[in-house]
Order: sequence, then C-alpha cells, then structure tokens
Amino acid sequence: MSKEKTIAVLNDLLQITNDRIEGFSKIEKKVWDTYSGLKADYDNMVSTSQEMKSELVGLITERGGLPENNTTTAGAIHRAWIDVKNSFSGNKDEATLENVLFGEDAAIKAYQNALDSGELCTESSRKVQDQLHHLKDSYNKFENIEQKK
Repeated sequence: MSKEKTIAVLNDLLQITNDRIEGFSKIEKKVWDTYSGLKADYDNMVSTSQEMKSELVGLITERGGLPENNTTTAGAIHRAWIDVKNSFSGNKDEATLENVLFGEDAAIKAYQNALDSGELCTESSRKVQDQLHHLKDSYNKFENIEQKK
C-alpha cells in the first residue's frame, strides 16, 4: 500500500461524506412534522457527518495529502433525481426519507469497499471502520420509517 493510494481512498470517502452532508441539507423541515421520532437521529447523523469529514481531512493532511473538499458527480445526479422524484411523489416526506436510506446504503458500500481494498494504513482503517459503524447505525435507525411516525 502506498501513501498516495491511501490518500486517494480517503479523498473518495471525503467526497462521499460531503455528498451526505449536501444531501442532508436538502431535507425539508416539514418532514419532521410527520416523522418527529426521527428528528433527533437525523440531527445526530448531520453532526456525525461533520465529525467524519473532519477526521478524514485530518487523516489526509497527516499523510501529506490535499483534501478534495467537493462532492461526487454521482451524488449530484442522485440529489437532482431526488428533486425530480419528490416533485411527482404522492408522499414527499416518505420519499425523502427513503432517499436518505438509499444514500446511506451507498455510503456503507463505499466504506466497505475502501476497507476491503487493502489501500488503507492501520490508523486509517481503524478510523474508517469506526465511521462505517456510524453509517450502519444511522441506516438501521431509518430502515423502518413507517414505524417511526
């Protein structure tokens, strides 16, 4: 494993984390009128995402890399699709939260792929594993949205 490859993998995860933060900013506040039981979990996801971002930036800079503080093209396309889908959806609140799950599932897969790649140093692997645990927890909290009303 090279330092450059580790930095590249960490930058990919940083972009995915930025996608999550950007996606969270699109959730309309009225969703919480219907799903009030998820509001605290959502707020925790947002703050945890900011912490994850800071950790990734730290890992990248500690290894001499330059953090790529932008989002992915796939994430931008997904957010645009959410806007289109929500404009036609009968239950916009439920559709919005289903999109949160979709995004969390994509992030989980990306984090797992990063761990499986073998391109992370021990410290980075440990931090990414911790972040993956947070992603899975948030996914599980939102998984059965009908029960959370």
